[in-house]
Amino acid sequence: MDGRVQLPVIDFLKRHFNARYVDVISEPGPNLILSKQNNRQLVKSLLNRVEISVHHHLSEGIAIVGHYDCAGNPADEPEQILHLREAIRFLNNHYPKIEIIGLWVDKHWQAKKIAAK
Repeated sequence: MDGRVQLPVIDFLKRHFNARYVDVISEPGPNLILSKQNNRQLVKSLLNRVEISVHHHLSEGIAIVGHYDCAGNPADEPEQILHLREAIRFLNNHYPKIEIIGLWVDKHWQAKKIAAK
């Protein structure tokens, strides 16, 4: 959701997946939401949007993103990275044939891959 991470993430994903376009499914703290799955309605909403991206837009990969200074997931970097890894495992159960990566956007707004399925 945070506009500060959108362009670094889109640029990274266009290079990584050799994509012309990137679908953005925006939600505050998605790594926390998908790692804990406490809000079933929100998780279902996220999965519905991923479904459209994967099956209707033919997206070749999924990235889950955590970032510095996140209001939706105020945990520190090590804990957010743990959330990223748990979210990747969760998404892998739904999309085992799709490449799923975790990205961390640091305080300089640089995106880097920190985990993958």
